[in-house]
Amino acid sequence: MVKHFILSINPTAKHEWDRCILRDVLSSKRPDIGKLIAEAVGADGGNYLISVNIDVEVLQKEKAPSAEQLQFSFPEKSHQLREAA
Repeated sequence: MVKHFILSINPTAKHEWDRCILRDVLSSKRPDIGKLIAEAVGADGGNYLISVNIDVEVLQKEKAPSAEQLQFSFPEKSHQLREAA
């Protein structure tokens, strides 16, 4: 079984769980590796001694966006909506 994922590495992320994120290419959801392995083994219940080989090949690399690119300016309407609420 060959699966493709997007790996995002951000060593300066505030939270540890945001430093290394693996996502599905199409859905952007975080994959459930255990479920993927169970699908490869089969649907029969039981305990399995398995060997998992991880072969990583970088297909494309994009630089992380700089902090300047991540800044957003919000229109005044959002401020007015907060006051109305």
